[in-house]
Amino acid sequence: MKASQFLISTLKEAPADAEVVSHKLMMRAGMIKKLGAGIYSYMPMGLRVVRKVEAIVREEMNRAGAVELAMPVIQPAELWQETGRFEAMGPELLRIKDRHERDYVVQPTSEEVVTDIARQEIKSYKQLPKNFYQIQTKFRDERRPRFGLMRGREFTMKDAYSFDRDQDAAKLSYQVMAKAYRKIFDRFGLVYRAVAADSGAIGGDLSEEFQVIAATGEDAIVYCPGSDYAANMEKAEALAPQSPRAAATQALEKVSTPGMSTCVDVANYLKLPIENSLKTLVVATDERDDKGEIVKSRVWLLLIRGDRSMNEVKVGKIPGLAGFRFATLTEIDEHFGCEPGYLGPVGLKKPLSVVVDREVAVMSDWICGANVADYHLSGVNWGRDLPEPDVIADLRNVVEGDLSPDGKGALAIERGIEIGHVFYLGTKYSRAMNATFLDVNGKPQFMEMGCYGIGITRLPAAAIEQNHDERGIIWPDALAPFTVVLCPISPDRFPDVKAAADKLYAELMEAGVDVILDDRNERPGAMFADWELIGVPHRVTLGDRGLKEGMVEYQHRRDAAATSVPVAEVLGLIQARLKA
Repeated sequence: MKASQFLISTLKEAPADAEVVSHKLMMRAGMIKKLGAGIYSYMPMGLRVVRKVEAIVREEMNRAGAVELAMPVIQPAELWQETGRFEAMGPELLRIKDRHERDYVVQPTSEEVVTDIARQEIKSYKQLPKNFYQIQTKFRDERRPRFGLMRGREFTMKDAYSFDRDQDAAKLSYQVMAKAYRKIFDRFGLVYRAVAADSGAIGGDLSEEFQVIAATGEDAIVYCPGSDYAANMEKAEALAPQSPRAAATQALEKVSTPGMSTCVDVANYLKLPIENSLKTLVVATDERDDKGEIVKSRVWLLLIRGDRSMNEVKVGKIPGLAGFRFATLTEIDEHFGCEPGYLGPVGLKKPLSVVVDREVAVMSDWICGANVADYHLSGVNWGRDLPEPDVIADLRNVVEGDLSPDGKGALAIERGIEIGHVFYLGTKYSRAMNATFLDVNGKPQFMEMGCYGIGITRLPAAAIEQNHDERGIIWPDALAPFTVVLCPISPDRFPDVKAAADKLYAELMEAGVDVILDDRNERPGAMFADWELIGVPHRVTLGDRGLKEGMVEYQHRRDAAATSVPVAEVLGLIQARLKA
């Protein structure tokens, strides 16, 4: 490709609404253009990157035995109603009506459609296993789309779905996909971690996220430097303290804490460690009738240490707390007779279920609200001042230095950006949609399913968050819009420069190298700035003075300076660097 034939539309400044590095640099490099909130056009330079992502994903999926198809972006609501997700998914699911007032959705994912395909096409165990995948447009109506392609509303995703006879076969399919994903992300040349994860709204048991490591990542990744343990913050287990509960040493005392409604404020005011305080959280669950009306509510009291934060995913997995919400002020007053900020488990107006974190269960002489404004209790102890807790569970987010669940050291935390996720679904969707096959015994069985996703258009943004500097993007070879750029200096004034550039361009093209020749006759400074911003990893500069000595300059995007290379050796050098 020659630059004069291509579209290069770089900007000196990023738009004001661009917040993160990838958004700023993709806009400045002319890779994307905003059309609406969370909706972008992929410009030629950016589309080349996306197509390279797709090509690698497609190659490895095919190699792993998956079969490509394409499912509609607009899907009938009836399928989503079969699984209950038409109502359950909330406003992120864009619902539309056609001219006949029939309900449809704009797909955010395709479990329902692919399960419908499987129940029609797969009749016998002899047709299993099967793995179908697509690379297709998705839409999720994010409340607050931001960060460019990192959290857009319309995006491209590779989603795959496996179908198997039984759990053992399904888990084998899961492992095949997990291995294929590692090959895919290895080929991209990114630093990433595969971490144990919660399955979220899609459901399922086995689940791993693939996270690109980046300081700007939204997700916290928990790992043990001394072992292979890794999990996202939602999944990472906080072990129970190894030491038993100490005996009470303090008397229960009601102390004045005027205006002190947070654990930090109370601890500072009383000159006590915040580790001795308890954070009181009040939640509720609702029982609904067939019409969705609330017929009964139950209020729960959760207790965690004052310096810890609640993990909502863990709380939602406690029996009875699925779909919990935070209690209303009316519900709080009914049970505590006090405003939030001074709540505690001692002396309740009305009994409720008490669920405590593992740390709290072994605490003694602790501080909590007194259920009276401007007062707290100190010296509180289980058994003596209130009954033992109803439920003890892991309720909190882990912190750096916690013991690893595998017992092989302390945990560390780094930031990451999710670019892929693999799930073992079991029969969650096949059972809901009656997707069965006849097994070897002639009896119908529900298909065991897995689900596997990669954010095709999110991945370039994640790569940029990991690979950039003050001058612009630094693409890994596998993702760069062009792998090599040739920069002739003043070819309009020096025929030898133009001829040498054309000759090297032809040789690189013949060798199958993805090269662009910048024939725009730009000033060297402006030309170099464009390609450093765009992030092409390999640059060859051809100038009249160097050519008279039989030399050109080679510079990798990460190099601080260029290296002189004989003209006759530059093709071999580039080929060697690309192989490396």
